[in-house]
Parts: sequence; structure tokens; C-alpha cells
Amino acid sequence: MLVTAAASGQGKTTVTAALARLHARQGRRVRVFKCGPDFLDPQWHQAASGAPVHQLDLWMTGEQDVRARLHAAALEADLILVEGVMGLFDGTPSAADLAERLGLPVLAVVDASAMAGTFGALALGLQHYRPGLRWAGVLANRVASERHAQLLQEGLRTPEHWLGALARVGEQGLLPERHLGLVTAQELADRMQRLDAAADALAATPLGRMTLQDWQRWAVDFAVPAVEPEIPPLLAGRIVAVARDAAFCFIYEANIDCLRGLGAQVAFFSPLQDAALPPCDALWLPGGYPELHVERLAANAPMRAAIAAHVVQGKPVWAECGGMMALCDAITLADGTRHAAWGLLPGEVRMQRRLAALGPQRLDLDGDAQGEVLRGHTFHYSTLESSAAVRARTARPDGVPGTGEAVYRHGSIHASYFHAWFPSSPAAVARLLGQ
Repeated sequence: MLVTAAASGQGKTTVTAALARLHARQGRRVRVFKCGPDFLDPQWHQAASGAPVHQLDLWMTGEQDVRARLHAAALEADLILVEGVMGLFDGTPSAADLAERLGLPVLAVVDASAMAGTFGALALGLQHYRPGLRWAGVLANRVASERHAQLLQEGLRTPEHWLGALARVGEQGLLPERHLGLVTAQELADRMQRLDAAADALAATPLGRMTLQDWQRWAVDFAVPAVEPEIPPLLAGRIVAVARDAAFCFIYEANIDCLRGLGAQVAFFSPLQDAALPPCDALWLPGGYPELHVERLAANAPMRAAIAAHVVQGKPVWAECGGMMALCDAITLADGTRHAAWGLLPGEVRMQRRLAALGPQRLDLDGDAQGEVLRGHTFHYSTLESSAAVRARTARPDGVPGTGEAVYRHGSIHASYFHAWFPSSPAAVARLLGQ
């Protein structure tokens, strides 16, 4: 099932996670996927399902990769859930494109807190705006009362499409948010209680009461995918250290799989807590929330010294977004306070309350590489002024040059706001981490 909505903020992450938790705690094998580039929602889905969560995107990950991951999941799971991105028809490609291409049944989650009869019109429009979508039904979210739910249900043209209503839960809801999206699941000690509360609420709806036999009406036959080319062992014998903690948590599971497929040994470490890097040949600093932990990062002088020694030795560093921010001289927060950072990449980062950049991007480091173009995206609320050399710039999917993020090179450091999907070009990843 694809769980989607008319827009962002309707509650589709909560519903997806609640569905996953409800079935997982009943002993079923659940696999969840996230449509589009996203690091935060998958953390909640992994906690709910107990299984790894991967991204599906017809452009960034590619249709062949999408089909391969869904087929592999279907071999082991009882239930597959895909959370959409933004609204059903938003973006190119959209969640609707994915559903249509793969025959996924669509469940629409609608924030009904400020509507009654219009709920039926919205559901009808979502169902019929694009002919050919498989429609599972609609779930009302943030409903005020039983009477409100009754009015919503009466507004539907097709009564059997009513899959229930969930009550409004406070101002923040069950899954709290901040500027980049949901608060990470790991930050909340009561995350499983929150997921259980969401599952309990869903269990009282028609959707929650459905058995797997009921779900058979929406079964999808995922055909055997084309054989993927093997990843060459370009990083064989090398150790790649990967930062992973509350400050650096924007990591695609597929990127770790790709590094291992390249033959690398992956060694995780915490820049917040550890005093030294693990023995390594290359370093990947992924994105995250360094601005929330900048004082702790700056205070960990032994870790800063270890990364500086790594750079002095000419060992490669690939720093994405938050990883790049931590390497800079300082970070000025949205309230105007300036905090020293690691000072290994010249530049000043300034946080702002408005989104600075968002969208899919592609990276060709040298402009003439064949088959070495990395795909990914950008999404950040900060800006950077740096005197470091710009080796390349990312471009939009249509290839228009000069429309994307700078890729800075400073000694052995490559850094950018660009978040890369490593499987899109393992050879390019090997160049960033192997030279």
C-alpha cells in the first residue's frame, strides 16, 4: 500500500508508522519504504517495523533499483508499506507516478480538522484526478469527535472507501517536528510508547481491524527485476569511517550497503562522544543537526585533532551538508549567536528560518565523466560563505548547469550541501573516498 496525502503535514508518516507497528507487534513481517529523499521518516518506520527502510524514487534511485528492492522485500515480508512524499501528485516524479508504474494501491490520509463535507470532494478528486490509480480508500486524521467523523464519512461518494478516523492529538501530535522535519526517533526515549499509542488508535479503525486476508484485495505481484550489474570492488581493503550519532544521522542505508559492495570495511564512530577516529583510510561526514550540538562538537578537542590529523595526512574526506557545516570555522544560529566549529574548511555558516534550498540534484565532479554522475538532493536551512576552491557544481535533473550546490575542495576534503545516493554511481563514490 502507498500511504499518501493531499499535502505535507497531513499525518501520513504517523499512519504509516502506526500500520507498521500494529502488524509487527502481531507477529507479521513488515517492510516499509519511503518515497523520495528523506532521512527522518525512515527512522520512525524502522523503529515501528523492526526492519531496514530504503528510499524509492524513480529518478534518484531509478526504476530498476525500485523494482529490485520491492521484489526482494516481497520475498520475505507479509506486508509492504510505502510512505509517499508531499502530496500525491507533487514533484517530478511524484508518488502517483510510483503508484501507477508499480500498481500500488493508494490510501489517502486527509487532515480533516477544519472540514466536513469538503472531505468527500477532496477524496473524490484525489481518486479520479489521474485515471488508472488503484484506490484503497481514505483515512481522516485529526478528527474532533465521533459526530465529526460521521459527517466526514457521510460526505464520501463511495462508502466502502471509508477506512476510519484518527483523533487530534495535541499541538505537536504523536511525532514532534523541527526545522528539517520530524525529530529523530533516537532522540525520544518514549518512541516505542508513541508508536504503540498510534498503533492502538489505528487498531480501532476499519483499516486497523483488517486481517492479512482482507489485505489480499490489494495484493501486488512484483515481477523478478532485471539483473543489477555487480559493484566493482574499487574500495577493497580500505576502511571508511562514518560519523553516526545525534549530530550526524542523515544516512541512507543503501549508501552503507554500497560502501560494503565496493569492498570497503565500514567503521562507525561518534564525533560527539568519541575521542578519536577509528583506524581508517577515508572519512564520510554525513548530514544531520550539527547546529543543535555545535558547542559539544567544538568542545571535543581530541576528535577535532583526530580529524585534522586525518586531513594533514592527505586522507580523503567527503562531507555532506551538516558534515560540511561542522568542518567550517563557525556556525551562527538563527538567534544570532556565533559558535566556533572545527575550523578545517574555511567558511562561515549562517542558519536561517527560511528554507535555503530544496530539490533533486546531480553531480558530475569533472564535467566529462561517463557513468560517474551521482544523483541525490539538497535540503537545508543554512547558507555558507567560503573561500575554498569550488571543484564542481551540482545541477538539476534536467542538467541545467550552475543551478545547484557548490562542491568545495580544500586539501583532501570534498564538501557540499549535496546529499548523494551512493548506488547511483559507485565509481564516483570510490573516487571521492579512494583518492
